[in-house]
Amino acid sequence: MKVLIAGANGKIGQRLVKQMAESAHSPRAMIRNPDQAENLQALGAETVVADLEDDCSGALKGCDAVIFTAGSGPDTGPDKTVDVDQNGAISLIDQAKAAGVKRFVIVSSMRADDPEAGPEKLRHYLRAKKNADDHLRDSGLAYTIVRPGRLTEEPGSGRVQIAERLDSFGEIPREDVAAVLLATLEADNTIRRGFDLIAGDQPLTDAIAAL
Repeated sequence: MKVLIAGANGKIGQRLVKQMAESAHSPRAMIRNPDQAENLQALGAETVVADLEDDCSGALKGCDAVIFTAGSGPDTGPDKTVDVDQNGAISLIDQAKAAGVKRFVIVSSMRADDPEAGPEKLRHYLRAKKNADDHLRDSGLAYTIVRPGRLTEEPGSGRVQIAERLDSFGEIPREDVAAVLLATLEADNTIRRGFDLIAGDQPLTDAIAAL
């Protein structure tokens, strides 16, 4: 598959580009700043300049799937969070559908299904994620919603805990999140489903297969 990665220059995105370049799939890194191209090309990506808040049709042309890893981060103010995590995601979902792209994988967050149950300072972030997730569910696309716990810079272990709903909140290395995103492209059992993701003891391919 040729896969458009939105948020390719982010911490998950760069890891995903590198892993995907070493797989059977081809990453196309979507960036806003042309200065980011050289690094992503070195990681193995084709690059394309486009803005989530504008026309992305050129970036989507010829792609079989989209992985949305863009995000303003939970510490960003409400306005920017709505712009990127909600409106940017919704716009790209609609444009992907219009372009005939069938597969769409999105990085959400644990607790996004119930934002009011999350910490008060994170609720604006969780609401934005939920609105994007709900729009994706209603889009008719072959979607997967990946809801990781607290992201860390630790090296990936390749071992995770996955379930449609996890009772306990936990951490997950960004490297393992990227590996799970890549694996979902070939896991038909993840289509039209969402799941929580934290570090665990089960090999990630087995954990995904057991969903």
